[in-house]
Amino acid sequence: MPDIDLLSAFVVGLLGGVHCAGMCGGIVGALSFGAREERRLPILFAYNVGRVGSYTLAGALMGALGFYFSGLLPVQTAQKVLLTFAGAFLVLMGLYLAGWWNALSRVERAGGVLWRRIEPLGRGLLPVRSVGQGLLLGAVWGWLPCGLVYSALVWTVSAGGAVEGAALMLAFGLGTLPNLLLMGVAAARLQQWVREPAVRAVAGALVIGFGLKLLYDAWLG
Repeated sequence: MPDIDLLSAFVVGLLGGVHCAGMCGGIVGALSFGAREERRLPILFAYNVGRVGSYTLAGALMGALGFYFSGLLPVQTAQKVLLTFAGAFLVLMGLYLAGWWNALSRVERAGGVLWRRIEPLGRGLLPVRSVGQGLLLGAVWGWLPCGLVYSALVWTVSAGGAVEGAALMLAFGLGTLPNLLLMGVAAARLQQWVREPAVRAVAGALVIGFGLKLLYDAWLG
């Protein structure tokens, strides 16, 4: 996988912080304010390790799935189909982040079917009192229906295999870390900042740019 793809995935995760504040802000705030001060940062760190670990596992599964189905098509056709699919989802993600079109909210609602079965496991871990509980809660919360994560997962279908898909989602997950760690320390101020229309517009436009690059690579590159 080209290094630029891993860098792009990291940047998409970083810019996606405008969405993470809405999707994960509540649970991160609960972790921050529910734990004793000396345990707050270790628990937050453990939660994010579990969350990114789930992203990485999902990326490996989707990468393997994409590799399998690409073998059913001629190589050039498979590459075009996969890159087009991933690029289109990134464009949708950018529109979603910017608040210009909420088509991905329907994808999140569809994922709610799976989440209703998983969510009780996470609820049983609250309130979080230990690092181990934080790690398990993050591993569960990594499967939360999220248009941003789903779009990145679709990207992994074109990564080339399980290892590449895992690497792409790991880079994406690491990109989300700064926002969620900061949210645990300064939740109110950060959430106010990421709700600014200008911030959302810039983040969305940049993600759309990544999607257009994939579409360019598919058809003209």
